[in-house]
Amino acid sequence: MQGWQTRLAAKQTDAAGAIAKIAPGRRLLIGSGAAEPKRLVEALVTHGAHLCDNEIVHILTLGPAPYVAPEMAGRFRHTAFFIGANVRAAVNEGRADFMPVFLSEIPELLRSRRVPIDVALVQVSPPDAHGFCSLGVAVDVVHAAVQSAELVVAELNPRMPRTHGASFVHVDEFDACVQVDDELPELACEAPDEVSRQIAEHVARLVPDGATIQTGIGSIPDAVTTALLGHRDLGIHTEMFSDGLMRLMEAGVANGSRKTLLQGKAVTSFLMGSRALYDWAHDNPALEMRPSEFTNDPLRIAQNERMISINGALAVDLTGQVAADTLAGKFFSGIGGQVDFVRGASRSRGGKSIIAIPSTAKGGKISRIVAAFEEGAGVVTSRGDVRYVVTEWGVADLFGKNIRQRALALIEIAHPDFRAELLEGAKRRHYVFADQVAPKLERPWLEERRIALADGTAVSVRPARLSDEGALQALFYSLTHGSVYRRYRGRDTSWSHAEVQRLVDIDEHSSYALVAAVPPEAPNQLVALAHYEVEPGSALAELAFVVLEGWQGRGLGAEMMSSMCRIAKSRGLAGFRAEVLQIDKPMLAVFHRLGLAVSSRRTADGYHLELRFAEESVGAESAAVAIEAPTRVE
Repeated sequence: MQGWQTRLAAKQTDAAGAIAKIAPGRRLLIGSGAAEPKRLVEALVTHGAHLCDNEIVHILTLGPAPYVAPEMAGRFRHTAFFIGANVRAAVNEGRADFMPVFLSEIPELLRSRRVPIDVALVQVSPPDAHGFCSLGVAVDVVHAAVQSAELVVAELNPRMPRTHGASFVHVDEFDACVQVDDELPELACEAPDEVSRQIAEHVARLVPDGATIQTGIGSIPDAVTTALLGHRDLGIHTEMFSDGLMRLMEAGVANGSRKTLLQGKAVTSFLMGSRALYDWAHDNPALEMRPSEFTNDPLRIAQNERMISINGALAVDLTGQVAADTLAGKFFSGIGGQVDFVRGASRSRGGKSIIAIPSTAKGGKISRIVAAFEEGAGVVTSRGDVRYVVTEWGVADLFGKNIRQRALALIEIAHPDFRAELLEGAKRRHYVFADQVAPKLERPWLEERRIALADGTAVSVRPARLSDEGALQALFYSLTHGSVYRRYRGRDTSWSHAEVQRLVDIDEHSSYALVAAVPPEAPNQLVALAHYEVEPGSALAELAFVVLEGWQGRGLGAEMMSSMCRIAKSRGLAGFRAEVLQIDKPMLAVFHRLGLAVSSRRTADGYHLELRFAEESVGAESAAVAIEAPTRVE
């Protein structure tokens, strides 16, 4: 019996000879990303004069795409599973086609021959001692193409890393082999700008230690991986692997020790990045290459507890729909794996799906958060799937929210220049109340503090938002008659939209409100409110706050008062005035423990207090709480 070396030698040819084996009218799949077989692609054009009516399919490739040139019409027609920069013009000019499809479903399309592949053109590592080559940096849909194609032509490239997992193909599977020695194309990522860094900080706060993450490539994903360097025990399960993820693994941050699927392994289907990334991947047992039907299967993704998907978008409308494959009414990219991971993360125990986008485009001239999409825009991720949306202005949690609540939450994280316009668009569509006001605070997260109460309970003390209205109503209606009497002089009030909106309509000058949210990253339960209104012509503000029963006596009131003092002083106020009933001794004690200069005057049923700031008192932390690191939440 002949050895595999002899059989391989019989298949050796040059690129021209390999292309000569392809018949007209066939569908060809080209290897993905950095694994595009460049010599074979070039030979299609230079030595494929005998070809006509051949269809070429692939997901994004980093190399050249000469087959979409206008003069190639009649010989080749391209269908993009995902539109890259090298074929975008051809698609939008009608010289190439686009197939909307989930990345997880492409392998089955190929294997079932619903989209039959006649020829697979791939690039692999040289064979090992047993005759097995590795698909290297791209297993994704290439694995299924090699298994189902009638003709498989491979470039054998010593610069292709030998990766582990489901990446191995024996030389007997190849019908023709071409020896090459070419550098793999690299994908450089531009340095993150300030917007990307701010987005990354918000995203990092949503990622708990022990989470498994999915992310892509670009300035925002790269900034996110940098922001995660202070985390612990992260895992990786992602369709695409970048330099940023490599750095997390090299730093020991992403060790996979708490993964619940393939513990200790970083799972991916393709790599794109620097030469350093490709060298790192070579023969690295911590890296597990799997085809797209595995990495992108929402059911498998969900097997990772605390799965966090982080994806980009081109625009989000006020109902939460995500446009990710169209721009200005034209096809731009593709569905890819966004929906796969959004759905998988959402079904993971403790998981979260995040859409992270800059608030504006074209140098700040247009908003990426829009009242409604323009004609021709495509919805990739439905409003029912979207959970978190993050911009540099904050985080909008849309899960379990109605359209009015979603619109407000998204307007709050839109660029301030576009908030009024978006609010008017929401009113025209009857998404919000006719008297709804626009958010005024620009960067409220700068005044958010994560604390741990004495019993270890994590709480977020943060500025109130307009979108907190429903949660505040729930807080007020949960108060006992005793609390209502002590805080609001016993008035029997209904907490209407107009009343609550007045409390959360805060700004930098005349009014302010803090709420306490539990758990910190979810705004659904508010357990305390502190609010002040500046008295006209005075440097003092009228102050009131309330803490829900069950949360009283745990130090939360003192912490909120300490925060309010710090914020008020930073805005130039001299202090507060407050009305306190004589029976409300706990509140009186809180005021006196702050270390402010307190003067009081008896009233018919209590005290009128005046609390003025002393230079040394403001900023001292309450002994009842311990401050938690603001970068993440367990």
